[in-house]
Amino acid sequence: MKDLFYFFRKLRRVAGFRLYINMCMTLFISLLDGIGIYLIVPLLSIIGVFQTNMDGIPLISSLLTQIKSWSFELNLPIVLALYVVIVGGQALLQRSQMLLNSKILQSFIRTLRIETYQGLIQAKWEFFLRKRRSDFNHVMSNELGRVNQGIFLFLQMISSFLFTMIQIGLALWLSPMLTMVVLLSGGLLALFGRKFIKKSKRIGEQTTELSKYYFAGISEHFNGIKDIKSNRLEQSHMNWFSNLSRKMEDNFIQFGRVNSLSQLIYRLSSVVLIAGFVYLALEVLKTPAEQLIIIVLIFSRLWPRFISIQSNTEQLASNFPAFQAMRKLQMEYEADKELGESASRSEPNPFRMHKGIECRDVGYRYDSSTPVFALRDINVRIPANRMTAIVGKSGAGKSTLIDMLMGLIPPENGQVMIDGVSLRNEQQLLSLRSAIGYVSQDPFLFNESIRDNLKLVAPSANDSELWEALKFSASDEFVRKLPQGLDTVIGDRGIRLSGGERQRIVLARAILKRPAILVLDEATSALDSENERLIQNALELLKGSMTIIVIAHRLSTIRNADQVIVMEQGEVIQQGGYQQLSQENKGTFRQLLNYQTGAQM
Repeated sequence: MKDLFYFFRKLRRVAGFRLYINMCMTLFISLLDGIGIYLIVPLLSIIGVFQTNMDGIPLISSLLTQIKSWSFELNLPIVLALYVVIVGGQALLQRSQMLLNSKILQSFIRTLRIETYQGLIQAKWEFFLRKRRSDFNHVMSNELGRVNQGIFLFLQMISSFLFTMIQIGLALWLSPMLTMVVLLSGGLLALFGRKFIKKSKRIGEQTTELSKYYFAGISEHFNGIKDIKSNRLEQSHMNWFSNLSRKMEDNFIQFGRVNSLSQLIYRLSSVVLIAGFVYLALEVLKTPAEQLIIIVLIFSRLWPRFISIQSNTEQLASNFPAFQAMRKLQMEYEADKELGESASRSEPNPFRMHKGIECRDVGYRYDSSTPVFALRDINVRIPANRMTAIVGKSGAGKSTLIDMLMGLIPPENGQVMIDGVSLRNEQQLLSLRSAIGYVSQDPFLFNESIRDNLKLVAPSANDSELWEALKFSASDEFVRKLPQGLDTVIGDRGIRLSGGERQRIVLARAILKRPAILVLDEATSALDSENERLIQNALELLKGSMTIIVIAHRLSTIRNADQVIVMEQGEVIQQGGYQQLSQENKGTFRQLLNYQTGAQM
């Protein structure tokens, strides 16, 4: 419940005074509904439709006396018109209240959606290393929708509760004894209904787990669709999906059984209760018929509200796990927020690097509970406006070091310095990030046009600047041959392009940013020899104007590097120029070079 109340308080902050207007309108609508039911029988009795004595009914007797003193005589059309005005006015108000309610809820869910996305975007890179991407999709779509539904149900319950309290107050005024009998019966049923609420909560927890599993599965399957089709794995994945779909179906049916059973019990009990209620009123308590008619009218409207409250409570209980999942994610990304509030909102200072980046005794573990270090005792210096290459076998720690140099992960031990200023300084970190152009081995592109993908980093760039960047990355020729040129939509993650073409587009995007530091993480691995040579020539032209950091498996791409750093098992084992390291016969770099030379022969 605490998670529900947390989000309700957030709703109150978002809606402000509109929420209180909404509550007041709900209360007034409930009052009009009660008045309409309460007056219709007495008014009909005045004009002779019913022959009943209303003198003993509270409020009604004084109201009838006042009506009889009017200068005009009531008739059936006037009474019905009065009833239509009351009930019609209630309907108009109810429509306005529903529209206001919808605006409040949509404003709340929009705010929650933006806050969640912003919180995720601003979390540390380490946060994403610990999480599945599909879990974010699950929370942002499925669980967010369930939270919205839960808040809607909670507001409905408040409305039903207000209506019920008004009706109970009227009934208590008319006949305290009969009303207490009905309330006692309703209370006993509510206690009995608690087991349905607990079952609904358990089913809701199963719904969350199944939904999370569903999102994770389909994300992984469609990311690996090429492998699935190439290896004819369609049937095994279809079996998995069918089994999961069957479990989700059973979960939904379980909730339907619980909800329908509780509704059946309430409806059957209402029939028995009304029968006993009438017998008790007429035979035991000797309640006047006219009073009994009004009470029966009130409770004929009231009892469905009891059923509605029970049903809403069960549905709300089934959504409690969504509130918990949403709140848990919020607490996790708040705890892992990368920058302070003032730093995240401020504009970074212009980045200037005169000397370079330096790692001093840096150590890092992905899991602090294990003794295994991804980086250990790293002491390197990346000179400004020079080209530095980082090489080593797979798992040597190259990408981890790059992540640390870009400020994505903080060192567990030691310091990363830029011109002597630690990257723990938030303004320094912001400035660094804004000055980096990054190209990964797995190029990331949106399902948009080439133009849109390029202009992500430079929205104001004109076509000549776009073509200049494409020419630099040896992409202009194939882009000109595409059906719509720059406006060609390239598919999900750029699937309509070859691997080399995707990498060149991402490289063009990085260059378009005009970065102070260009980081290439195996960015030329998918290029053929000719395009690789063109990129090498372009990088050579950039030397001196920006700092270039390259991770490379193919050592032929780093012949012109000013510095080569060789890593193995998280440690720097060699450092120096390309020619210098290639002549160290017993060095790891020479072994890697010989291996690749032998492979090419």
